Amino acid sequence: MNKCLVVIGIFLGFTNALTKDFHFTVNPYLDRKPISPMIYGANQTLTETENWAARRIGGNRMTGYNWENNASNAGEDWQNSSDNYLTWINDIPTQNENTPAIVLTHFIDLANSYMDYSIVTLQMAGYVAKDKNGTVTEEETAPSHRWNEVIAAKGSPFSQLPDLSDNAVYMDELVNLLVGRYGDAASASGVKAYALDNEPALWPSTHPRIHPEKTGCVELVNRSIEWSKAIKDVDPACEIFGPVLFGLSAYINLTDYDWNDVKGKYKWFIDYYLAEMKKAEETNGRRLLDVLDVHWYPEAQGDERIVNTSANSRKDKEARLQAPRTLWDKGYYENSWIGQWFKDYLPLIPVLQKSIDTYYPGTKLAITEYNYGGENDVTGGIATADVLGIFGKLGVYAACYWQMQDETAYTSAGYKIFRNYNGGLGTFGDMSVQAATDDKVTSSIYASINGEDPSELHIIILNKDLDNAANGEIQIAGNTAYTSMEVFYFDATTDHIRTSGNSLPIENNIINYELPKSSVCHFVLQGTETAIAGKIKAVENFHLNTFPNPFNSTCHISYKIPAGLTGTIKIYNMQGMTVEQVENLHGAGKYSWDAGKSRGAGLASGLYFIKLETPGKTLIHKVNYIK
Repeated sequence: MNKCLVVIGIFLGFTNALTKDFHFTVNPYLDRKPISPMIYGANQTLTETENWAARRIGGNRMTGYNWENNASNAGEDWQNSSDNYLTWINDIPTQNENTPAIVLTHFIDLANSYMDYSIVTLQMAGYVAKDKNGTVTEEETAPSHRWNEVIAAKGSPFSQLPDLSDNAVYMDELVNLLVGRYGDAASASGVKAYALDNEPALWPSTHPRIHPEKTGCVELVNRSIEWSKAIKDVDPACEIFGPVLFGLSAYINLTDYDWNDVKGKYKWFIDYYLAEMKKAEETNGRRLLDVLDVHWYPEAQGDERIVNTSANSRKDKEARLQAPRTLWDKGYYENSWIGQWFKDYLPLIPVLQKSIDTYYPGTKLAITEYNYGGENDVTGGIATADVLGIFGKLGVYAACYWQMQDETAYTSAGYKIFRNYNGGLGTFGDMSVQAATDDKVTSSIYASINGEDPSELHIIILNKDLDNAANGEIQIAGNTAYTSMEVFYFDATTDHIRTSGNSLPIENNIINYELPKSSVCHFVLQGTETAIAGKIKAVENFHLNTFPNPFNSTCHISYKIPAGLTGTIKIYNMQGMTVEQVENLHGAGKYSWDAGKSRGAGLASGLYFIKLETPGKTLIHKVNYIK
């Protein structure tokens, strides 16, 4: 056992026998892909020490929310009650509860105070609560005096004070109010995204007084197009999230109402929806869907479904630790009806991405509700950390945790190990790099750097063994010599993140370590890039510049490549998809990239990455394209 192994082992204070050997490899120069910060998002605030990067206001309550007077309807969650719940739960003073859109402005003000990406849910099911008078009876099902019709576009001048007597609520008038207060989505404080309602396949069951009939595929597409046009007429810079589906059965056929009428060549409803929204872009000359938005609550079973609050048995915990593999691991099938009968739709994220690439390239992917259970158990913290690592590695654009239990200390730890590991808002890097384990069942590994700079390397390792600590070895490739590191971790003994408290030595880019049972460790390594045989020596002749930034049409790229080397410029979006590529570059030169003409119809507004790469060296610039 070398010196580094002894030091870390003493610090972590193991009492278990070490029965496993893990072998990990990391290369900070390979498989570089940007990590979207919006994957670290939530629907609830928890402790506010998680350092969220995205916030969503959504859920069943939002389907019946009336922004004009802040009434909302609980649906089947509570007696189909129309009331003031949303102002009450947000501690909005009684004297202010009728202020137009105050529920939303309260949410946006909080998001802006942290400079977080904000996602606001808009109403699309047909009606919203008109009053706050309690239970809506079956006889009062919409349309009735208990409801206002919700309409996408007003078709007449907007008013700063909405008309409460016209029995209608307009979505574009709401967006106009928010743009007037915060600026558009391209501004620092503007609302960044709007979601097209919430879980439409469930409207007949969650909101039978609003939409008692099954939601149709054609209906949902037509509403999505109509709403998106109205929203983007007011705020062209915003991103549209849809169709906000609740789970796999909705992905497959929505509600099976008119699926057979439109199915045709499509594998599942997701394909149809993407294809129809692409047609809508071609017809309207602008993108009307920016982000494919789904929800994911695992169906994996131990003794019971792992998301149940009572799922605390040994089998439940073991199933919870393996459940994230359903997102990425080809050939892994969880113990559930999905794993048994719907293998063709797994692993989930690659299959969703294939649908995007096939039917609407350039669309981003979001999972705006998810939860793996065990929120106050170490297995919940490990699963959460595993899922966040997967989202970053696979290029998910946005993701928002949904709280299901009152006590969430370990879920919080799963976030903080990525977003506040040192108590000083220290974060995992923003560029995923190559990392692999020889035991994907009992361990996971994720690695990152910041931008193109490999001098600080972050490695997060999960030991999913409930009983045993592990011997491990990390081998780091590349031409950066790492000389010191700190370790931050949580495990079954406490949800508090602890640290080595000093800088531990590394020898020859090989780290030996002892990993506690049921733990997540975050290694922060410091090093210096060195010149080695076959790598670039004349780094002073390697240069990349972009101007202007942000830009609204053309970005001018200048570059310099050392003599004797050939370079390539690749431009890719937040999902890692290449949208432009220029090869066989030599010496110094310039290239003008017209984002408005890329891939034929042009690209969506957003962040893009311009990468100049040669053998052994890479430079990356982040640019913001605003139409």
